[in-house]
Amino acid sequence: MPDLLEPFDPTSYVALGDSFTEGLNDPGPDGRFAGWADRLAGMLAAGHPDREFRYANLAVRGRLLDQVVAEQVPEVRRIRPDLVTFCAGGNDILRPGSDPDEVAERFEAAVVELLAHAGTVLVCTGFDTRTVPVLRHLRGKIATYNGHLRAVADRHGLRVADLWSLRSVHDRRAWSDDRLHLSPEGHQRVALLAARALGLPVEGDPEAPWPRRPEPSSAEQRRENLQWARAYLIPWVGRRLRGESSGDHVEAKRPDLLPL
Repeated sequence: MPDLLEPFDPTSYVALGDSFTEGLNDPGPDGRFAGWADRLAGMLAAGHPDREFRYANLAVRGRLLDQVVAEQVPEVRRIRPDLVTFCAGGNDILRPGSDPDEVAERFEAAVVELLAHAGTVLVCTGFDTRTVPVLRHLRGKIATYNGHLRAVADRHGLRVADLWSLRSVHDRRAWSDDRLHLSPEGHQRVALLAARALGLPVEGDPEAPWPRRPEPSSAEQRRENLQWARAYLIPWVGRRLRGESSGDHVEAKRPDLLPL
């Protein structure tokens, strides 16, 4: 496995994945979502302001692993970037009856193809959902999938952003109102974690303490959970039962490798 302290100096970066990498609920200055991958690209570009740094983000919300492989991985063959971040499979794991062992086999096959056309590949483990209503019941499946991802990383020399161990995201403020996607500050902490996994000398600590604030009462928490279920959980489940995706008719926000 590569030395995570070894400096990394890419000039091109392609981000692959779903809503997590697309950057949902982190509004950018151009009106589109930014997210941790855009923030990481900014850090990479800022490290060498005297040269051109090119970036593409092909991630689309709602995409399953096979869709990412079919739609996004072939673009890496064409672009041949210095760096690829490949964070996928989470939507598969959330599906009832999914097998994390089988999903991981397909993930590894995609990694092998990516490594033939990219200089370095960084992957992300899944978040620990022990504090998330409903999703906490999937914690065992996510942990199993994470174990496979770490093994894949060891076998193929990948960089790893270990989201499971990122304790700061257990604070409610790391998440947007839907509790499924990160808040702007949550995206920033993931960007810092990914930068550290690449050995970048960035300022900021992904585990920096949150400002102190009063804890909500049990009654307030129950009321918030009920409001969340009505506004976000029930519609989300309904879409899944109808076979719909939030990414239907959505295209990649930055499909071409362009200067940042």
